[in-house]
Amino acid sequence: MILGVNVDHVATVREARKGIEPDPVMAATLAILGGADGITVHLREDRRHIHDRDLKIVREVVPVELNLEMAATKEMIGIALKIKPDMVTLVPEKREELTTEGGLDVRRQKLNLKNAIRRIKGAGIPVSLFINPSIEDINISKETGADMVEIHTGLYANAKGGRQEKELIQVARSVKEAISLGLKANAGHGLNYFNVKNIAAIEGLRGLYIGHSIISRAVLVGIEKAVKEMKELISSV
Repeated sequence: MILGVNVDHVATVREARKGIEPDPVMAATLAILGGADGITVHLREDRRHIHDRDLKIVREVVPVELNLEMAATKEMIGIALKIKPDMVTLVPEKREELTTEGGLDVRRQKLNLKNAIRRIKGAGIPVSLFINPSIEDINISKETGADMVEIHTGLYANAKGGRQEKELIQVARSVKEAISLGLKANAGHGLNYFNVKNIAAIEGLRGLYIGHSIISRAVLVGIEKAVKEMKELISSV
């Protein structure tokens, strides 16, 4: 199973002082040494953390899968076509949010998503949609022409007890539905060292995309060790 490490939060720390450190590009290389199979960066429209420079250099130096998270806007599509990441994940984006709060509203944005996906795939770049764990959303994602989906695991991650079990079942059902339709299925958001194993055990999952919990642990133990520990958890199920 692929472990994609999101290094946005390293850039967030850098931007607290508007300086040059810590460098998300250096963090990406260390994450790879720790066992990361891929690196994710989210280039936001307001450039609040990852900058164009970061994306350019990561593309040049990272030898593993580069996943570019972005909104389905004309500007971002143009950047993706120029940079040519290994995959693009289209995500919702609100300027006031601290982090991505939920999956795409695929029903409402279906036409725009179809057009964006057509352009990106036309350049030979696979496209994933970040969606809520919903059978309806899975089916609409298939209709847009996406290659894969990333199931939003935030509700599962934030739930407790019986509620978490229900959310886990919903994620598993969504993964199964995606695979049955010929979509590759990933998962991510809110996953940490205590809740990841149940998600990693879902049959058919292609990969997990994790950022905050790994970078948070890296502050204490170093990024190589933090990534290695997460990789061991998801590989042990």
